[in-house]
Amino acid sequence: MTDGFFTCRKNVLLAKSPSTQIEGVFAASRGRSVSEEQEALLQQWLEEGAGNLPASESVPAVGKVSVTLTSDWLEGSELLMTSLTELNSSPEATLCADQQVLELNALASSELQDHAVAERARLPTEERVTVAGSAPWAAVVPQTDQPIAGCAGINTEVLNDDPAVLAWSLACDAETVPAELPAQPIQDAVPFCSVPTEVPYHEILWRDWEDLSVQPCVLEQVSKNTPLFEFRVMSYNILAQDLVEQGIDLYVHCHPDILNWNYRLPNLLQEIQHWDPDVLCLQEVQENHYWEQLEPTFKEMGFACVYKRRTGTKTDGCAVCYKHSRFQLISLSPVEYFRPGLDILNRDNVGLVLLLQPVLPEGLDLKSISPLCVANTHVLFNPRRGDIKLAQVALLLAEIDKIARTTEGSYYPVILCGDLNSVPDSPLYKFIRNGELSYHGMPAWKVSGQEDFSQQLYSRKLLAPLWPSSLGVTDNCQYVTQCQPKKPGRREYSREFLLQFRFCDVACERPPHLVLLEGVTDVKPVASAREHSAVTAVPKRHHFLSFLGKQCSGVIQHGLNLTSVYSHFLPQRGRPEVTTMPMGLGATVDYIFYSAEPVENRAGRRLYKDGALKLLGRLSLLSEDVLLMANGLPNPFCSSDHLCLLASFGLEISSL
Repeated sequence: MTDGFFTCRKNVLLAKSPSTQIEGVFAASRGRSVSEEQEALLQQWLEEGAGNLPASESVPAVGKVSVTLTSDWLEGSELLMTSLTELNSSPEATLCADQQVLELNALASSELQDHAVAERARLPTEERVTVAGSAPWAAVVPQTDQPIAGCAGINTEVLNDDPAVLAWSLACDAETVPAELPAQPIQDAVPFCSVPTEVPYHEILWRDWEDLSVQPCVLEQVSKNTPLFEFRVMSYNILAQDLVEQGIDLYVHCHPDILNWNYRLPNLLQEIQHWDPDVLCLQEVQENHYWEQLEPTFKEMGFACVYKRRTGTKTDGCAVCYKHSRFQLISLSPVEYFRPGLDILNRDNVGLVLLLQPVLPEGLDLKSISPLCVANTHVLFNPRRGDIKLAQVALLLAEIDKIARTTEGSYYPVILCGDLNSVPDSPLYKFIRNGELSYHGMPAWKVSGQEDFSQQLYSRKLLAPLWPSSLGVTDNCQYVTQCQPKKPGRREYSREFLLQFRFCDVACERPPHLVLLEGVTDVKPVASAREHSAVTAVPKRHHFLSFLGKQCSGVIQHGLNLTSVYSHFLPQRGRPEVTTMPMGLGATVDYIFYSAEPVENRAGRRLYKDGALKLLGRLSLLSEDVLLMANGLPNPFCSSDHLCLLASFGLEISSL
């Protein structure tokens, strides 16, 4: 598959310069010859490409190549071209304009294959190379029966808002004649969706803003003149650079230039700055990049940031950033899922739980607003270890329960973001949304729904209890210490302190108003210690068996009442939403959950309506076919292998 991108290794680069600068460069450089060193480098590259052709194919002798610059060389770094729509009016292409435009239109509408593109792009310099709109980072040779003479380089217009611009600057001599390629079937080729070259990436990957403020529940609040504190939340897996380099085989469809961190970082920052979220939850944030580049930049953008690196030797982690002009930090709780000695919690994933106090604007001094709990996490990827995923989520929910619980026993509004590595309607997803899951006997691979391992002879199964009681977390995803009610005003004393007073005068005196009870407060001796222990053993044993039966029920629950911002389906396209594309297959694994009020349970699915926290809008996601047209993820426009999630919320403001 890597051979399919050989032709773009040295002569296809991205351009992000203003169009005015490019036009000036074109005017100054058009017709200027390349230096001997650059021409020799290009000649060597062409010979290497021709040398990789199969022995069965006849390769004509490589002739002299004349190369002209149609853009600024930028010291050999980037090539910028003008658009194909200017081909008819280009003075360099007057001799072959009509014929070549027809060929380009035919190529733009055809579906090409990666391997076939690579084979054709390797041909020697006698063959005319043009831009093919069917796939980025690929070139094809037009099939013509007559020589194309006097053709110059094809120009491609650079749009200011389109960072994905392809560039080519090959021009052959007037004497060169293109050779016909034999039509041979390509084995194991990956089909490619054709993309018209006139359509830039930002139009292919256009995402609409969905206004949900017209919903009845929101309109009802507006009719009551209830003010709302509006804010935006973004969740984004930005793809740590270390993970790119460790798993480079996952990104063979990408040109190496767009995988470079120096290219990706400005794209990511520009995207975040464009959507301007008030709360930003990031996953796969590399530690050195965070401290050296991301945090200083976010501070300049008005964010206060917290970061938690994964445990062990991992170099990335999670970050939560919030606008300090809109929120104040009440409490912060990092969560480490690794627990020494526990097989079900032996991975290095982490999470963050914050309690934020919204800052009301001036003029609302007599108003109050509830704190907001924001959680961010990145759950284990391994599709076979759903038991670990479930335990990690339960531990995070226990931390949220601790942070978001009010003194009255209810919860502050909660927003849960993250890469959960689980698909919609999987058992783990249903557990978060419906608040309950019966897991006993479930295959571990089935928990996340990422892959189907049902054909395997042996598969790990989930058994109750899922985690030991020593973890200190109940089946209701609460810490045991949080479940023990404390009597108000009760003072606690240690046993050692009380034993100091067992022989004092006050302890040895009989209270004058003590009621006389036979065998209890009279002078008769009490029952023996053995008899007393036998009497008390029954309730203790009953309590232990009750606790053990609850632990072994194989059912876990939580009471946070969370629902998803997204519906996970695009009704206008009739296709599911996609947040990532591992190995070219689209899937949804990133989520934003938020607190809502349950209405009813229908066929095992809990229905919700907005409560104090209202969903006002969201940034639409894309379908798999659209991302395939853009050559998957990452691409020159989207510099991560995940799409960002963005939602707008409104939190009720009440009177004091």
